[in-house]
Amino acid sequence: MPQMKRTVKDSVFTYLFQDPKYTLQLYKSLHGDDDGVEEKDIELITLANVLVDDLYNDLGFLVKDKLIILVEAQSTFSPNLAYRMHLYSALTSKNYADENKLDSFGSKKMPIPMFEPYVIYTGDQEVPDTLRLSDLYIVKGRARVETEVQVLRGDAADKNDIVNQYVRFCKIADEERRKSGSTVETVKAIIDRCIEENVLADFLASRRKEVEDIMVVLYDEAKVREIHEYNVRKDALEEGVERGRDEGTEKGISAMVLALKAFAVTKDAVAEKLMQFYQLSPQVAEAKVEQYWDQ
Repeated sequence: MPQMKRTVKDSVFTYLFQDPKYTLQLYKSLHGDDDGVEEKDIELITLANVLVDDLYNDLGFLVKDKLIILVEAQSTFSPNLAYRMHLYSALTSKNYADENKLDSFGSKKMPIPMFEPYVIYTGDQEVPDTLRLSDLYIVKGRARVETEVQVLRGDAADKNDIVNQYVRFCKIADEERRKSGSTVETVKAIIDRCIEENVLADFLASRRKEVEDIMVVLYDEAKVREIHEYNVRKDALEEGVERGRDEGTEKGISAMVLALKAFAVTKDAVAEKLMQFYQLSPQVAEAKVEQYWDQ
């Protein structure tokens, strides 16, 4: 049967904020004093896949002289986001320079956009207002290289603020999933409740079918993945009969980790699969995922 995605929130995150109408609302939420920006002034950019251990849902866009990067943090907040943003700054600035044929070795100043990193936090932990790269330095002191990331919690005074609306959507999604489980009916209940409570109501009402589709794992996708997992395990275990059961099992674990990673399955979900198929403890399963993830 179709089921609700584990990654339902970041799927909607990407779909919502890549729409120019809502990207503009997001920009105005960050820069309320800049009234001169229109949709045509916003250019979505492709981000290099930097230190991403979940579905790829980071957002980047150029607005005149600003390069804005937005990352979503859900239930688990990482203090290392400033490092990830630091890499984004370097890579996206390089791409910008290459695309605009800017000469970094020339005698003239090279004009590059101002880098603005943000993270939307939708969980319930106490988190700082700002994350700094210097907080990660082994040696403390005055930092000559710094990246500061502003944390957005959806606590603006204006309830119609798009960040507020998105964070509220995430809270409702969590509440409904805890109440009714990860089912198609839960997806429908989330959308119904959000529309009723005027949370992203226009967006969800006008794109209901599309939103439902991205929130649901289709049966065919799940079936294909199930068959692939079965054959990966079968082939590895058959080889294990000839080369030794332990070696074959280890190869099966490695192959499953890499195969599920290719399907954009999260690390937590891969660990659950290893626990299910190989009777591993949670600690061992997590260690195996880390061991084989980047092979």
